[in-house]
Amino acid sequence: MIKTDRYARQIVLPEIGEAGQDRLARASVLCVGAGGLGCPALLYLAAAGVGRIGVIDADTVDLSNLQRQVLFSTAQVGENKALAAAERLRHLNPEIQVEAYPERLTAENSVKLFPAYDLIIDGTDNFSSKFLINDASLACGVPFIYASILGFEGQIGVFGLEDGPCYRCLFPHAPEGDVPTCAQAGVIGALAGMMGAMQAMEAVKIIVGHERFAPLSGKLWTIDARDMAPRVLSLPRSPDCPICHETKEHIMFGLFQNSSPRVPDLSPVEARSHSGALFVDVREANEWDAGHIEGAQHFALSRLLQGQTPDWPKDREIILYCAHGQRSLQAAKILQKQDYTNLSNMAGGYAAWCSAR
Repeated sequence: MIKTDRYARQIVLPEIGEAGQDRLARASVLCVGAGGLGCPALLYLAAAGVGRIGVIDADTVDLSNLQRQVLFSTAQVGENKALAAAERLRHLNPEIQVEAYPERLTAENSVKLFPAYDLIIDGTDNFSSKFLINDASLACGVPFIYASILGFEGQIGVFGLEDGPCYRCLFPHAPEGDVPTCAQAGVIGALAGMMGAMQAMEAVKIIVGHERFAPLSGKLWTIDARDMAPRVLSLPRSPDCPICHETKEHIMFGLFQNSSPRVPDLSPVEARSHSGALFVDVREANEWDAGHIEGAQHFALSRLLQGQTPDWPKDREIILYCAHGQRSLQAAKILQKQDYTNLSNMAGGYAAWCSAR
């Protein structure tokens, strides 16, 4: 039974109505990442009455997140983002079911989680995660709503819907070199809110399915917030796409064939107990100079990307860290290819280490 008072302002819309609200109540959406995009998307999905919402994120809330990750409060700094987000969403709308997965998305867990949901929201900020979401969504037959932000620029599209394109039609492969994240290049918080809200809007349109709704499948909507000039680019399926013309079985095979062995995550508390491990800071020199873990060594990710090789013993226990855990994971993947066998990634990075003191 739908409690119409909560949803009255959208039920009155002819495109929604009680039938559309019932579809929302029966729908399920998984949000990968509870960051600048995921937070506003989750808020509006929960408020709209999406019946079951999942959120997966291994990161912890940092004070620097609060400028754009409006789902969290200062009191939640240091908490796991998935758990903190779920708590806030349950308070916002106790009528819905919220499931938290305090872990990193991998090839292994993606093919278990994705089939349990109707839609995926891409709230990530790096190419490797976006490729993983794309390939897993195609393998599982679950469409996803993509968005990306950097500085004042944002873009959004829907992939894997019916005969529409996939993310690799737009980006067949990750670009060469070190692509900056929001943490490195900066982002304006209001833009993250706008793009995340648009992801929620696309989800509502797809779930309700009214004939007047036209999801952004086969299109890429972009904006530069400095002049608020939007553009809508046509994005058909690419005949040269390396993946979306394959069968689900072939995509599934490639998903696991191309995935590196899993790098285990350690919380700062767990990392402190590994007294014999070598801590390696992969941030840039200016970040290292501003503060680092006592006794750690410095070897920036940029050096690894340039092909430089450290001289640590291959079997030495090494705990990698950066600011928040993304660059160190990328460094771990590179070191795996250099035959390092005892690597761990410190979840939440140096920010979480400082919060856990």
